[in-house]
Amino acid sequence: MNIYVKAMRLPFLTGSLIPVILAAALSFLHGSLYIGRLVLVLIGVGGLHLGANMINDYYDDPGSDRINLHPTPFSGGSRVIQDKLMDARTVWGMAMGFFVVGTAAGVWLALTGRPFVVVIGLMGFLAGYLYSASPFSLMSRGLGEITIFLAFGPLITWGTYYVMTGLLTLEGFVLGIPMGFLITAVIWINQFPDVDADQAARKRNWVVRLGRDRSRFIYTILMLGPYPVVLYWILTQKGFWPCIVVALTIPMALKAIKILSLHYQAYDELIPAQALTIQTHLVLGLLLSAALVFQKLVL
Repeated sequence: MNIYVKAMRLPFLTGSLIPVILAAALSFLHGSLYIGRLVLVLIGVGGLHLGANMINDYYDDPGSDRINLHPTPFSGGSRVIQDKLMDARTVWGMAMGFFVVGTAAGVWLALTGRPFVVVIGLMGFLAGYLYSASPFSLMSRGLGEITIFLAFGPLITWGTYYVMTGLLTLEGFVLGIPMGFLITAVIWINQFPDVDADQAARKRNWVVRLGRDRSRFIYTILMLGPYPVVLYWILTQKGFWPCIVVALTIPMALKAIKILSLHYQAYDELIPAQALTIQTHLVLGLLLSAALVFQKLVL
């Protein structure tokens, strides 16, 4: 794998870009989709996400990542610093560069008639930076999970919908809740293989605080959380019945839950569940987006 792709953890960009696509689909349903602005949102959100990934590696290097004996392809950081593929200063510099790219995209949007993007973008930047950066380190204070839920779920859909329509609506915010559940599930299950290193490094996330046994039940709630939300939309919003297609992802979610319930004390055995969690987030987001587009084009 290219060293820079590895350092950026580029495949994980789906965690932030899928909510953008979902909000764009809702905007299309409501007759307000602007491709130029959408591209800027993708660049801005992607830049902030990549910056957050790399700043996380920078601050975790002297802590949990250095002592982590059980990294997986999905957890334990990119390992570029620990494997001496890239020095910490370079990682920090790249993180700042991506934050600048994300900020520049937001400023451009603000100057073209969407001034509140500055506030939303600032919240996104602070979430990505303070999640890892000391002395704040939200991830170590039991605030990381709720930060991820909001920043990679409702905040992105709310902001994207605003850019497309010029409206700050509750609907745009609520749209991100299913994505918030699933991206938090991604973070949650990734903490299981890291729990020993996190505990030793005093990184007191909620899996460390609750322990693996109790934490597996929270994971189940996170994985199943999107479905009651979507069902509520179908029952209360006229024409939202195509969203029932997200039920196709339930077997994926249940399989991931089963693997974790059987192997929550293990390490490598959790890798398939980690992959399934990410896949559930990706597929559910795409199916939900497709359902909204279908509703506009066909119904």
